Amino acid sequence: MSHTASVVGASGFTGGELLRLLTSHPEFTVAQATSREYANKTIGSVHPNLRELDVRFSEPTDLDSVDVLFAATPHGVSMEHIDAFQEAADTVVDLSADFRLDSEAEYDEWYDGHSRPELLEESVYALPERNREELPGASLIAAGGCNATATILGLAPLFDGGILDGSEQLVVDVKVGSSEGGAGSSKASSHAERSGVVRPYAPTGHRHEAEIQAEFGCETAFSAHAVDMTRGAAATCHVFPDEPVTTGDLWGAFRETYDDEPFVRLVAGGTGVYRYPEPKAVAGTNYAEVGFELDPSNKRIVVFSAIDNMMKGSAGQAVHAANISCGFEETAGLGFQGLHPVGAP
Repeated sequence: MSHTASVVGASGFTGGELLRLLTSHPEFTVAQATSREYANKTIGSVHPNLRELDVRFSEPTDLDSVDVLFAATPHGVSMEHIDAFQEAADTVVDLSADFRLDSEAEYDEWYDGHSRPELLEESVYALPERNREELPGASLIAAGGCNATATILGLAPLFDGGILDGSEQLVVDVKVGSSEGGAGSSKASSHAERSGVVRPYAPTGHRHEAEIQAEFGCETAFSAHAVDMTRGAAATCHVFPDEPVTTGDLWGAFRETYDDEPFVRLVAGGTGVYRYPEPKAVAGTNYAEVGFELDPSNKRIVVFSAIDNMMKGSAGQAVHAANISCGFEETAGLGFQGLHPVGAP
């Protein structure tokens, strides 16, 4: 029997991706898509790729009763409306930052506090590659940040394999596409200002550091650049392990972590044009590409990872986690393999 789903904040880029995934999902039926700005307008008037979806945007103040509610809202909205969300749905999957961290103190440090800290204990971080065992039956799920997701997936094998223990210095540089800024306009996101850039926009203090530190228990020196692409997040991580490491050690660690994962591809050297993880190769998909290169002369490991920030970094991760929570096949609705060749993502 099909499960009903609603998308709150459905007019944004991520909301559109959720609708795209849910309309072709074998287990979900879209019951509602909300938007204050576009209430009563067709979905296709905002998301032209979904013109055939026979649903109109509705006001978010009048929520239908559904099995799963996906909240694709700005930070701060879900924590204020969580009671209404949970009253409307058995399972709430929040794609904002509102329930990603574990404690009120972390929200005081990284955000502007939290109005419902008592719910943080029951929230489950969505990333299935790290939290699969906690997701079945979860009623409040928090999708990870896209930059944090790319970084965590890249570094995880080094921690899982004992190559890193959390005492080492981690230096992470992430390059992201314009869709990370959302559908709202700003001077920085206008085409004339954004086109052709490699712009440091968060050299230090990016909020996604908190998720990386929570996952691995270590300090992370993190910087983010805005680059001239629409979709994608590419993380380059520089790590300096205390003990010598071989290429064989790295292959063993990455295979042990990811050989059975349906949405992670190992891309480390090899041949051809796409020798390392590349956002263009995963555009529109729920796949992550991860890889590495060993630099013996500097006792350094360079780890690469690439995702589509709106898919693996948001909507795809949310649907993947919902699949597990609801007891569906993990890969349901997420089988798109991507396109080649394709324009800039």
